[in-house]
Amino acid sequence: MANTESNMLPLGTKAPHFTLYDTVSENMYSLDELKGDKGTVVMFICNHCPFVKHVNKEISRMAKQYTPVGIKFIAISSNDVENYPDDAPDKMKENAKEQDFIFPYLYDESQEVAKAFDAACTPDFYVFNDRMELIYRGQLDSSRPQNDLPVTGKDLRTAINSLLTGIPLKIDQKPSIGCNIKWKK
Repeated sequence: MANTESNMLPLGTKAPHFTLYDTVSENMYSLDELKGDKGTVVMFICNHCPFVKHVNKEISRMAKQYTPVGIKFIAISSNDVENYPDDAPDKMKENAKEQDFIFPYLYDESQEVAKAFDAACTPDFYVFNDRMELIYRGQLDSSRPQNDLPVTGKDLRTAINSLLTGIPLKIDQKPSIGCNIKWKK
C-alpha cells in the first residue's frame, strides 16, 4: 500500500466550484446544488484503495448522523479508470449501494476538480462552513488498515461538531494518509 499524505490546503480557502456526474443518481450536479445549509464535507475517495475500504462504514455512519442537521457529504473519485477499472462509474454506483452511501458519489473524469482542491490521496477530507470556506482538511482519524486503532472518525467529527456549535476548532489538523490519486498520464 502506498502511504501518500494529503496536501494541506490553506484554511479559509473558498471551495472550488464544480459540476460533476453523480454515479448514483446518474445526474449532473454543481457544488451549489449539493452544499449543506450549515456545512459541507467533500471527500476524495475511490473503490479500490484499502485506506478507503477501511473507513467506508464510518463515512456512511457519519453522513447519516450529520445530514439531518444541515451538513452535506459529497464524495468524489478522480482516479484514472483506464488503468484502474475498479474505479469506473458503474463500479462506483455499485460500491455506493453496497456501502449504503446516502450522498452523491461524483466522477471527476477530467481530474480538474481534484487538482482544484489540491487533493493528493484517497481518502482526503475537507470541511467547509456555510460560506464554503475551509475550516478543516486532513484525516478522518488515526486508524489505518495496518494499525489496530479503531475507526471512530474522531478528527472529522470534532471539526463538524465545532462547525455546528460555533466553537472554534482547536485540534492539530493532521494530513490524511492513503493511496495516491491515480493521475492520468
